[in-house]
Amino acid sequence: MIGRFVCIAVFLFGSSMPVVTFASPEIPGAPQTAPIALVGGTVYPVSGPTIEGGVVLFRRGRISYVGRKRSFPAGTKVIDVSGKHVFPGLCDAYTNLGLVEVNRVRASVDHAETGQLNPNVRAQVAVNPDSELIPVTRSNGVLLAATVPTGGLMAGKSAVLQLDGWTYEDLTVKAEAGLHINWPSISPHDEWWVEGTTASRLRQSTQALKALQQAFDDARAYHRSRLADASQPTDVRWEAMRPVIEGELPVIVSANELQQIQDAVAFAVRNKVRLIIYGGYDAVHCAAALVEHEVAVIVGNVYRLPRRRDDDYDAAFTLPDRLRRAGVKFCISGSGRFGAANVRNLPYHAATAVAYGLPKEAALRAITLSPAEILGTADRVGSLAKGKDATLFVANGNPLLTATRVESAYIQGRRVVLSDRHKRLWRKYREKYRRIGQPE
Repeated sequence: MIGRFVCIAVFLFGSSMPVVTFASPEIPGAPQTAPIALVGGTVYPVSGPTIEGGVVLFRRGRISYVGRKRSFPAGTKVIDVSGKHVFPGLCDAYTNLGLVEVNRVRASVDHAETGQLNPNVRAQVAVNPDSELIPVTRSNGVLLAATVPTGGLMAGKSAVLQLDGWTYEDLTVKAEAGLHINWPSISPHDEWWVEGTTASRLRQSTQALKALQQAFDDARAYHRSRLADASQPTDVRWEAMRPVIEGELPVIVSANELQQIQDAVAFAVRNKVRLIIYGGYDAVHCAAALVEHEVAVIVGNVYRLPRRRDDDYDAAFTLPDRLRRAGVKFCISGSGRFGAANVRNLPYHAATAVAYGLPKEAALRAITLSPAEILGTADRVGSLAKGKDATLFVANGNPLLTATRVESAYIQGRRVVLSDRHKRLWRKYREKYRRIGQPE
C-alpha cells in the first residue's frame, strides 16, 4: 500500500510539473506615472514620414506629441535615444498566442472546441497571460497579436491582445475582432496524405457549405423572432452572431484556393457581411473582386511552400508585393508551423517579402498599421500619432533585420520587461562556459 501511495504521489507530482513551468516569471510593467520623452532617435510614425532626430512624448499611456520640439511639461522623464530607432509595436493579425504553450503537450493546447458551429466561442477568455511565449514574442518588438480559435467550420471569435498584463482583461485591446470560418476546400486533391475519394470530399464540402448558410439563416430568423417577442428562449450561438449579421463585426475566412476565395466573397455579398480573407495564397488571381468588395487579406506565412507543382518557387514570397500592386489591402502574419512559438519571427516574414519586391515602407506598414486597420484597432495602435496608445519600442536598427536588438519597449506607456526564457537560458549557459574559461 505504501509503495502504491508513493507511486501515485510521484505520478501526480510529476504530471503537475509542466503546468508549473509554463508560467512566465516576468512581472508586468507598472502604470506610467510621469510624462516620458524619447529624444533624438529616428522616429518611424508609419502613418507619416520618418523623422530624423525626432521626439515621441507620451503621458498617462497615450502619445501626446510626435515631432521635433524640445520643450516638455514639468516632471517629464527625458530619455536620450540618439542613434536609435523608434517604432510602433509590431502586430501579428493571426496567431494562437496565449492558447497554446507546447504543441505536443495536449494539456497546454486550447485553441479549438469540439463541434462544427461555435460562433459563441471567445478566444479572449481562454488566453493564458502567464504564457512563456508572450515575453519571447515581445522581446522582438511584437507587442500586439490577434489570438484566434481554429476548430470546426465556424471556430469562434478572435481577440486583439497587447502583450503585457496580469490578466486576460489587462491584455485585451479588442475583445472581439472577427468571427472565424474555415472555408471547405472543393478542389480535387489526389496527394497521398488526403483521405477519401474526390467525390466523397466534394460531398463533405458541399454539406459543410450548406450547414454554414443554414447557420446564418437560422441566426437571422432567431433575431427576427427575438425582436418580435423578447421572451423567446435564448440561444447563445445565434446571440453571438448578431454583430456579424448587423455588419459590426467581420467574418474572417481561412481560404487559400481561388475557388474558396471567390466562393467566400460571393457568400459575404449574398449575406451582406464584412469579409476578411486569411491565407490568401491565390488572392491575387481575384484581386478585382477583392478590391470591388473591399475585402482585405491577412497573408498567412510568407515562408510557405508552393501549393502546386507548377507554381513558382517564390510564389508565397512575392505574394505581398503582388497584392500591393493589384491594389488589395493586406497585412502580413507570421502564422505557420509551430504557431505561437514562432510569432516572434513576424518581422522576418516581412523582410522576406522585401527581398522579393515589397518596398521597405510597405513591409513595415504590413506588420504595424495595416493589421490594426484590418482588425479595427487603428484608433489605438499601429502608428505613432497623437492620441494613440504609447505602444512602441526602441531598437538599435531596423526590426526587419535579424541582427537588430530591441532595447526598450512600452505598452500603454508602461515600460515592459524584455527578459524571457530564451535570454535566461542564454545567461545560464554563458556563465557555464565563462567558468571553464571558454570564450563567449
